[in-house]
Amino acid sequence: MPADILDLYDQLVATNPSIESKGAAMPYTSVNGHMFSFLTKTGTLALRLPAEEREAFLKAHKAKLCEQHGAVLAEYVEVPATLLRRTQDLKKYFDLSYAYVKSLKPKPTKKKPAKKR
Repeated sequence: MPADILDLYDQLVATNPSIESKGAAMPYTSVNGHMFSFLTKTGTLALRLPAEEREAFLKAHKAKLCEQHGAVLAEYVEVPATLLRRTQDLKKYFDLSYAYVKSLKPKPTKKKPAKKR
């Protein structure tokens, strides 16, 4: 992963103090067990957006849906490299993504309960 892309992603995540970047090999953000942004192996940023905002984003930025491992991730858009370099312009979409995922029902934790003695 190109270091400059990782730096740009870190700058974007830093715009919201309640969000932290996770993942070493594949940096991502999540809330309540739902991922809402990640960097692909090739350094493309994918953002999870609700339907209306997703369609508007795709048209406005001539973007496409994210595809990983041969499958289209229907709620994720690929952020064009030119937009990734404009943190303040991208922040609007990052915040929309965060708000959307925060509105979803939290996923149950997969942690195993502690063993009883």
